[in-house]
Amino acid sequence: QVRLVESGGELVQAGDTLRLSCAASGLTFMLYVMGWFRQAPGKEREFVALISGSGANINYADSVKGRFTISRDNAKNTVYLQMNNLKPEDTAVYYCASDLRGGYSDASWDYWGQGTQVAVSS
Repeated sequence: QVRLVESGGELVQAGDTLRLSCAASGLTFMLYVMGWFRQAPGKEREFVALISGSGANINYADSVKGRFTISRDNAKNTVYLQMNNLKPEDTAVYYCASDLRGGYSDASWDYWGQGTQVAVSS
């Protein structure tokens, strides 16, 4: 049974830094693409970033490019999202996802975590 558990979300101020973690179990982690999505109140869930199993291929949404960094530690079965220079519009529930292929649509992903709340005050 695949399980993804996010952590690290909290209330911060604009300009602050935060790192989210997602611990995975029940899958051969290095074979899976890992991704981060987010959903703000009243909005659709949107793509944030993804990283291939080896870490060689990484993609970001334009809205976070240059501020967020996705990484993974295959020895720890964990994927991270380093978020710098946070803005109020980054406020959302952040979800970790895994899939053998992944993609920019949330319909492309098989497994999801429960989410962690990030709130950025101005």
